[in-house]
Amino acid sequence: MAKKTRTLILRVILFVGTIVSLYFVPWPIVKAWIAPLPNSVQEQVNRAEDYGFDGIIVCINKKGSQTELYTSGYKNREKKIPADPNALFKIASVSKLYNALAVTKLVSNGKLSLDKTLPDYLPELKNRIEYADKITLRMLVKHRSGIPNYTDTYMYWANPKETADENLALVLDKPANFKPDEDYEYSNTNYLLIGRIINRVLGYSSFQYIQEEILNPLNLKHTFGSIEDVNIDDVMSGYYVGYDKDLKSENVGSMLATADDLGKFIRALNDGSAFETKVEREIYSSIYRYEHTGLIPGYQTIAKYHQDIDAVIIQFTNTVNFEGYNWSLSEIMYDRIVKIVSEKR
Repeated sequence: MAKKTRTLILRVILFVGTIVSLYFVPWPIVKAWIAPLPNSVQEQVNRAEDYGFDGIIVCINKKGSQTELYTSGYKNREKKIPADPNALFKIASVSKLYNALAVTKLVSNGKLSLDKTLPDYLPELKNRIEYADKITLRMLVKHRSGIPNYTDTYMYWANPKETADENLALVLDKPANFKPDEDYEYSNTNYLLIGRIINRVLGYSSFQYIQEEILNPLNLKHTFGSIEDVNIDDVMSGYYVGYDKDLKSENVGSMLATADDLGKFIRALNDGSAFETKVEREIYSSIYRYEHTGLIPGYQTIAKYHQDIDAVIIQFTNTVNFEGYNWSLSEIMYDRIVKIVSEKR
């Protein structure tokens, strides 16, 4: 083959490859990422609609400063009710921070042991969960149990279950994803079982314990265990792209909180005021993290402490699409807010 012909073919291949690559570029993400950074947090928050969010709440908790709250969009888009900075929001997996802290306190006072196994606390599950007698409470907290995640079962979010028993039934008698403590895999089943263990040991609900031992001492009066415990009008609406129904009344087992309350909790967790003793803090540090995100249909939460600027930044967005760039866009929104706060300090 002549050299000129080979060169021409190579150029055609490169051209076609470039066209194909451009077709698959996530342009909404690129556009959001390269846009000029606004001068203020409010200006960035005002762009929520451009990112595909019906409503947003942002809380910035700076040490020694008054909490700053920012909103745009809607609390309820059907009724055109503007986003309310004090609205309750379903915080989804962020609740694991509260549960991990509850485990910490119960271990510290001797009511739980991180090294006891699942059958020690829930003997009825010994032959229903693979390797149950090898799975310790520590492994459950750290997501190292190998127990399958019930929310990963086929089409779970098309028809979510309403009770812990129904959710647990989805994974009973199923093969483990790996042998205990041989790997890490995030599993909501772990924390379902932790809640059940706390209930069994105390003789009352894990959230009652959280309220009495964590929320009340920190004066967090706007954090709740369930949608059933609140006035539904106080809850921010949640939406799933392509589905018209407001999801706020759906009971999917999520805790609820205002952005301000969650910001105060993340602050207390990171500055140590959530712990009664040094031992508690050491136990917690050995088993779980100090920040979290949450995602369920209609609700996205990012809750983090940024040590370099000594600020807790909470972001609630109320429009979700599991199949698109929705979560990535929420992260871009959040990262840009963090950068603005960093540059203004």
